[in-house]
Amino acid sequence: MAYGDRKSERVNFDRGIPVYMMGIDGTWRRDCMMIDVSQTGARLLIEGSLEGLDLKEFFLLLSSTGLAYRRCKLVRVSGDQIGIEFLARDTHTKKKASKHRAPDQAV
Repeated sequence: MAYGDRKSERVNFDRGIPVYMMGIDGTWRRDCMMIDVSQTGARLLIEGSLEGLDLKEFFLLLSSTGLAYRRCKLVRVSGDQIGIEFLARDTHTKKKASKHRAPDQAV
């Protein structure tokens, strides 16, 4: 499976960077290593099984305290490695704000 089809340039990490995957609802968390990253996504080496995890949407925690994170979705699985795509920030709140704005209000 090719990982070279990214829209933006990627940075490879020889030893990997320790990161964590966490469910949107916080019910699960997995240790993993970030092998490479680009502006649009990353490739992760997963420790343990992916069985039973909801990977349609999850958080990638870039720090152990969870202060640095990205919302992600699964793109591909290849053995113990997965490809993920970073989701746009605040797309839900922007859509909600524009729906509730009165038509005569200036932006």
